Amino acid sequence: MKKKLLAILSAACVLCLSMVLLAGCSSGGDGASQGSEGGDAAGSDAFTLTVGFDQGYPPYGFVGDDGNFTGIDLDMAKEVCERNGWELKLEPIDWDAKDALLNSGGINCIWNGFTMENREDDYLFSEPYMLNEQVVVVKADSGIASLDDLAGKTVITQVDSAALDVLSDEENADMVALKGSLKELQTIGDYNNAFMQLESGMVDAVACDLSIAAYQMAAKPDVYVQLDPLSTEHYAVGFKKGDDELAKTISDTLKAMYEDGTIKELCDKYAEYGVSYDNWVLK
Repeated sequence: MKKKLLAILSAACVLCLSMVLLAGCSSGGDGASQGSEGGDAAGSDAFTLTVGFDQGYPPYGFVGDDGNFTGIDLDMAKEVCERNGWELKLEPIDWDAKDALLNSGGINCIWNGFTMENREDDYLFSEPYMLNEQVVVVKADSGIASLDDLAGKTVITQVDSAALDVLSDEENADMVALKGSLKELQTIGDYNNAFMQLESGMVDAVACDLSIAAYQMAAKPDVYVQLDPLSTEHYAVGFKKGDDELAKTISDTLKAMYEDGTIKELCDKYAEYGVSYDNWVLK
């Protein structure tokens, strides 16, 4: 009788242990399935291209009449993201904070009429895509007809801009002489305010990118005139050092957009803002 009771108890224990093990296996299976689903979801999450840009920099990045961000560079970024299955995040920035944001990961590229010359040591760049010049704009009735006429005048440009770099180039004798002849070289946060100061007479000239000059002169053709260029350069997309794969993907996508005519469509869209398809160089 005792042996029979022990046998019954042993069988019951084995049955309970089997049920526990079975439940554990079932629970582990659900956990693995959820983990797999979570992994698939994470794997399918689109890469987000966070573009840092100056929202007061038409025609490359600015606030349109509808209150939304627009500009040829932003349109190109949107198309590049769509073709690569990426998400696009537009991040308006203070231009003098761009380096800190790029290095901290707050943005992963600068795409905003960004001149690459003399910045190659600080950034990784895409292949250059647009020819540009640094020029000086004055009021049509100012009596200033050449760079030599800027002697004793006040010139303004954007802080940390390519125009400022050109005018401050101590290895360029012409620029050293030009800057030395000025009454003052001022800097300001954005070009819209720079041109407001020019129109009001607070400054005598604005040094800026060719496209910025073309945009302002197209808007007010009887108010401004452009002097001879200070320098010739190129625009490219700027990245943190080491982002070679991202830079190559964007360069390759822009080439494809040139081949299928998308770039021409975008240049034509912004032609009234001073963008010229003839200045496109990435082919």
